[in-house]
Amino acid sequence: MARSTRTRKAVPMFRTEAEERQFWETHDTTDYVDWSAARPARFPNLKPSTETISLRLPAGLLADLKALANKQDVPYQSLLKVFLADRVAREWQAWRVAGARSTKAVRRASGGRRVAKSPKSTRPARD
Repeated sequence: MARSTRTRKAVPMFRTEAEERQFWETHDTTDYVDWSAARPARFPNLKPSTETISLRLPAGLLADLKALANKQDVPYQSLLKVFLADRVAREWQAWRVAGARSTKAVRRASGGRRVAKSPKSTRPARD
């Protein structure tokens, strides 16, 4: 790939991250950066950002979750995140299958329950 000989603008100095964010929301990076010289980067130590939520669970379900977590020697919230991530991945897979097959295939892939018709919704339909 040929490198651009175009003169780039200098990136201004920013006092705050918010100021920089606002600048890049309103300016095109191609005026400031030669993307043809870019290389892939890895950031193995980055942790995904999390958001605190309040979730009401039946006492029995929470007790079962804590017991399972205790048997696996992991915090129950970590185990819940693993369970949720696994289920969400399976639901999205079911939606991808639905694009190629009938709704019956989606019901089988999602454990036999009816699921919402729109792929934008991840909530199962009520029976």
